[in-house]
Amino acid sequence: MKISQKSAAYIVQEEKYGAHNYHPLEVVLSRGEGPFVWDVDEKRYYDFLSAYSAVNQGHCHPKIVGALKDQAETLCLTSRAFYNDCLGPYEEYIHNYFGYDKVLPMNSGAEAVETALKLARRWGYSKKGIPENQALIVGCEGNFHGRTISIVSLSTDPDSYSQYGPFTPGLIKIPYNNVSALEAVLEKSSKHIAAFMLEPIQGEAGVFVPDDGYLKKCYDLCKKHNVLFIADEVQTGIARTGKMLCCDHEGIRPDVVILGKAISGGVLPVSAVLADDEIMLTIKPGEHGSTFGGFPLACKVAMAALEVVKEEKLVEKAEYLGNIFRSEMRKVNSPFIELIRGKGLLNAIVIKPHNGKEAMDICERMAENGLIAKPTHRHIIRFAPPLVITEEQLREALKIIISSIKELE
Repeated sequence: MKISQKSAAYIVQEEKYGAHNYHPLEVVLSRGEGPFVWDVDEKRYYDFLSAYSAVNQGHCHPKIVGALKDQAETLCLTSRAFYNDCLGPYEEYIHNYFGYDKVLPMNSGAEAVETALKLARRWGYSKKGIPENQALIVGCEGNFHGRTISIVSLSTDPDSYSQYGPFTPGLIKIPYNNVSALEAVLEKSSKHIAAFMLEPIQGEAGVFVPDDGYLKKCYDLCKKHNVLFIADEVQTGIARTGKMLCCDHEGIRPDVVILGKAISGGVLPVSAVLADDEIMLTIKPGEHGSTFGGFPLACKVAMAALEVVKEEKLVEKAEYLGNIFRSEMRKVNSPFIELIRGKGLLNAIVIKPHNGKEAMDICERMAENGLIAKPTHRHIIRFAPPLVITEEQLREALKIIISSIKELE
């Protein structure tokens, strides 16, 4: 992929002074608006990654940025040692928006997942009566819940867990999209199992959409065995899949919901854990926290971000445009395309190598043609544009995707 001298200078600078824990596409971005980003040479691209679904409301949405600016000039951070006049209104807003008794505010998605794990264990000991230090949490193979030691202890991806041990005990891994596997582990060990945690759609695994009814069957099994059902909606939540929460597709209400990314519209890190009083109030003052969790800036930004979702009908847009995306891509006859899958505007194409080219080559060609996306697991390309994209823009982007694939055949 050809890059300018100006872009190369920034890339070299990162390589020299930054940790080498990412391998980015060689595009150096400098600004964004709506579904578009521009590089340092003022070339425009359709953004079809949306910062892993953090920018559902589009880049630099004026309402969200306005909320940030207004609050930044008033009060940014208080810590939780004191009350402030933003957190309570935010918590009530979240309660009314999602219908859970309580919200525990955090910053990153990984922090929110860790919080959910702690909540589940605490509930298991104090409410379910699991003997101390014997609580188990079940997760799914192929998951991506974050990067902390405890979370990678649940991972089955060697890139995530290799040489990071010893790992956190008390975590069980079962196959995803396999109701029988969950039933078997619950039948065997339900007295010690506090929770079952999963992504309603596995994003990093390549937009792995489970069978219809899978979530509901798992939820019902959890209810039968008095086990918490935890939904990691960090990537799938906030309208991305054509519902406010992906679990809404099957009409289930998780015991614990984990939110992040688009809850802030991509403006700053915000995450949240939602649960009812029986679960949330098992953690008492001083037993969990975060200096920045629920800080005034985050509260105002998150409320604005969630208002945008409803005002601009992004749930409905994601459902409508997602159907167009999959329908048009399924019409394409190409030796590269093995499978197309997704829900709403969270979609993926499974790429079959052809003529010595694979997913990264297609992504580089798309970038040359004005659209950026990134492979996951080498052979899958995830397509997740900002939900504010119009139908006309989506169809233009589809032409870029299709022509890029055809050019490499």
